[in-house]
Amino acid sequence: MALAQTGQPGFTWLYFALMTVVSWGLYGVCLHTGQVAMADPVNGRWKAFFFVGMSYFLVAVLAPLAILLVKGAGWNMPAKGVAWSLIAGFVGAIGAFGVLLAFGAKGTPPVVMSIVFAGAPIVNAVTATALHPPAGGLSAIKWQFPAGIVLAAIGAAMVMLYRPMPAPKKPAAHAAAPASAATENPGKPGAGR
Repeated sequence: MALAQTGQPGFTWLYFALMTVVSWGLYGVCLHTGQVAMADPVNGRWKAFFFVGMSYFLVAVLAPLAILLVKGAGWNMPAKGVAWSLIAGFVGAIGAFGVLLAFGAKGTPPVVMSIVFAGAPIVNAVTATALHPPAGGLSAIKWQFPAGIVLAAIGAAMVMLYRPMPAPKKPAAHAAAPASAATENPGKPGAGR
């Protein structure tokens, strides 16, 4: 008997959740790499964030707009749904902005993203439980739930403290070039000074 016929949700949701894990797991590294690749120590982070916004526009505005148009969706939307959706967009964008600011303050992707991805589920779990308490009230929460929250915090701390350190950067080769050019061209004015 197919899962759809039994009323069971199946595992499609898990595939989408794992897609999000991979995407968000790559987000910090890609954002930091883009910021550095802008080659602008003063404004590189803002340039990178601008293109993050462009990507959000393509993925979060144009794609759903096309889907809504193709499906012939109605445009009557309850104010509560619009308000909460806008709040979700704002907190998501503020979070992305916070990641960018953390990188600008010399935080590295392994540390910043470990804190974000261990801390966010904790905030989500506590907020969701407060907004939608379980049947039987807070006393119905099993011990494994707060234990998981504590383990997530410990995991973030362990990743932050025991992450592999990058190899030291090699000195730039071009720094020695002017001195060697002067000795190779002794007949030029100013050579050997």
